Amino acid sequence: MRLLSWISTLFSRPPPPGPELPSRLLHPGRGAPPPETDLEPALHKLEEHLFSWILDTNPAQLEKPALHGNLILPELETRIMEGKLEELPRQPMTLPMLLRGLSDENTDRSKLSKIILGDPALTDQLLQVVNSPFFRTGEQTIESVDQAIFIIGIDGIRSVISASLLRPMLAARNSSEALFAQRVWRWGLTCARSAEMIARLHGQDTNAFFMVGLFPALSYMTLRREVQRLYLVRLPSTEVEPQVICEALKRYDWKAAQLLANDWALPPRFVAQLLTAERPTPGEQHTPLNDGIILGTREVLRHAHQRNLPEEELRQVIQLTDQEFDRVRPAIAAMLKEGDPRSH
Repeated sequence: MRLLSWISTLFSRPPPPGPELPSRLLHPGRGAPPPETDLEPALHKLEEHLFSWILDTNPAQLEKPALHGNLILPELETRIMEGKLEELPRQPMTLPMLLRGLSDENTDRSKLSKIILGDPALTDQLLQVVNSPFFRTGEQTIESVDQAIFIIGIDGIRSVISASLLRPMLAARNSSEALFAQRVWRWGLTCARSAEMIARLHGQDTNAFFMVGLFPALSYMTLRREVQRLYLVRLPSTEVEPQVICEALKRYDWKAAQLLANDWALPPRFVAQLLTAERPTPGEQHTPLNDGIILGTREVLRHAHQRNLPEEELRQVIQLTDQEFDRVRPAIAAMLKEGDPRSH
């Protein structure tokens, strides 16, 4: 089932046949009674528009029966259930140390800067990320780690570090996955920033929501690469069918995100945000992660001139006040516009 369906407690429908897996990203949780609403079809359409865009195909193609799905998908499921995905990214070596440093209230700027500078690759990534439209705070180019921490602060640097750690894992390995990687990274970063902003408005843990907000994108990349690997082994002369990748994302993206969180031994508060989003308690179907993913998905598609969700429906489906909505949505739209070379 789909990560883009984590709000299924709001818009539930019978699960598809097959093994029961944790629920999907736009429709979370199970068991809560669905309210009276007509927005479920719109959310599923939003999800389908996302798949069409990141896979660079049209909905009609994704609806065609896959010739080799029955060969590839069962083996993919076996690997997932056994926790043996060959393409599951390894935990970044500096992650435990950075997480400890960032969670320690006594960590000062010089100590944090020393940890980052101990990893030259991370340093390079961090300077690229902090100067990107999603984090840049002004016209000034940030040229050092110490300067970055000074300008955006300890709190701000947390999200930059998370993005810098995950960015290489979402970079394209070859030309065949270049467009997918580019779009999934843009989508993931937009969702993560949206979740972070909503969490800040609600006085919640912005760092945790930002990092777990990137996990759906990392899950998508992991599954695409695993499907590609299975094709190379089972059907070496056959082109990968986009509908098989799409089906893999729909069925197993949440499970892949869980595997990542467990394999990386993320702190309990990070894992808790994933679990709360997937299985919300009664009366708490919305979390910054749920709302951030929906809002981020809609804004990415809107900016890419793809079909998306009308603003009035977006306002209804996420649990933000009008004032909160009018602060977050324009900020996300401005980041996307500034990062688009066509707008310069």
